[in-house]
Amino acid sequence: MSISTVKHPDHIEGVRRPGRWLALSVLVLAVLLVAVDATVLGLATPFLSEDLEPSGTQLLWIGDVYSFVIAGLLVSMGSLGDRIGRKKLLLVGATAFGTVSVLNAYATSPEMMIVARALLGVAGATLMPSTLALIRNLFHDPRERSLAIGIWGAMASAGAAVGPVVGGFLLEHFWWGSVFLINLPVMAVLVLVGIKLIPESKNPNPGPWDLPSVGLSLVGMIGIVYAIKELASHGPSLDAGAAALIGAGALTWFVRRQLTLPAPLLDMRLFRNRGFSGAVLADLLTILGLSGLVFFLSQFFQLVQGRQPLEAGLAELPAAIGAVTAGLIAGLVARRFSVRAVVAGGLAAVGLSLAVLTTLDQQTGYPLLGAALLVVGVGAGFAFTVTADVILSSVPKEQAGSASAVSETAYELGAALGIAVLGSIVTGVYQGFVTPAGVPSEVASAAHESLGGAVEASGTLAPDTATALVTAAQDAFVDGLRIAAGVGAAVLLATAVAAWFLLRGQKLADGIEH
Repeated sequence: MSISTVKHPDHIEGVRRPGRWLALSVLVLAVLLVAVDATVLGLATPFLSEDLEPSGTQLLWIGDVYSFVIAGLLVSMGSLGDRIGRKKLLLVGATAFGTVSVLNAYATSPEMMIVARALLGVAGATLMPSTLALIRNLFHDPRERSLAIGIWGAMASAGAAVGPVVGGFLLEHFWWGSVFLINLPVMAVLVLVGIKLIPESKNPNPGPWDLPSVGLSLVGMIGIVYAIKELASHGPSLDAGAAALIGAGALTWFVRRQLTLPAPLLDMRLFRNRGFSGAVLADLLTILGLSGLVFFLSQFFQLVQGRQPLEAGLAELPAAIGAVTAGLIAGLVARRFSVRAVVAGGLAAVGLSLAVLTTLDQQTGYPLLGAALLVVGVGAGFAFTVTADVILSSVPKEQAGSASAVSETAYELGAALGIAVLGSIVTGVYQGFVTPAGVPSEVASAAHESLGGAVEASGTLAPDTATALVTAAQDAFVDGLRIAAGVGAAVLLATAVAAWFLLRGQKLADGIEH
């Protein structure tokens, strides 16, 4: 495929597909839903637990299996889309997502719920890489593509923010299964409009889909993600060590196999491109630094500052507003200044905002928190949109699915690592608090499990003792949060420096492809 700058408007119209913006609006619906789906379950968990009565382990699997399966299958599904057609994979995935959502909503046992969540993960893994790869093939004008990627990223950010608000509303008015049924009408629209408007695209010479590579990628990613989560929840253990070894072994074997196959599942030569590697690494480390903190900030709003779930969801909105706004103008700004200035600047802004959160205490007013969240959103919006653009435009169109999948996998792995690493810091500091005198040992042990446990357990104590216990627990939680914010800030600032060097000379494309 040759890339050249075409001045004549007729030529440009020839490569600007009619209906492309309407097709984009359908694609971003899928992204919005996958993002919403990742957040609503947390709110529904208490209601679901009452109804299905899962054991502690089953409840963990209900929460985790969706992200395990998505992380394990993204690369395989991106590569499958390149082979069989990205539109075909997207429509099959959307139909499956809608159907399996019904299974989630009407699950009658913990086992059925775990299987339903796993199947939803399989369907979710087909949607994310397909949507980004189709954008690569819908928009041949790089400036339009930058805006389209900005809208795509903005919808992912909006989904994560809207999830708790929509979920809170549904749970106040309907039963817990309703949070899954919202997927049905959206997926129906995606399939019906998508059939007509989305063009098919695939790699013209794909080679066979290598099943051993699919298995190795799945085992490797699930092993690593499981080990990280196990380490965060229970500290070093035989289980975590075995999972990490199996995962690392499978991924090493996967990489070696890709280097020998004539038509690999993931072309490892993509990583020779400094811009591609730098953008993927920046994504992974940024999410690592951010995710753990965002995860605990909602608990801070509710359990330390006493806000209601809906109010806490709204309090986090400045981050989404910042991300959406920055995403929409990121392409323009990166062309006006430079890719490395926008990515490194965005990451540095996020790092400095996290550094501000190291001054947090129980009385911190909302203006400071809201401003910090807004800057985090703007910085992340700039960085993620431009790195997604770099990742997509630094590979041939035929490999758009594989490249998108690498980008999404970095995101999933970063999120798992962030919640594990920063989560274990918060948990470790929290569990070290000294129980006030007069608290029975069984109440003390419940209080040391989590801040929610401490608030609940205090209900059985005399008012003075209960206040002393909750205050001690809240102080310990905030101490942990401050240290985690400091670690997150250090990771983000180091990533900003790395991005400045790795993205040197990187530019967003300007010429029209034809």
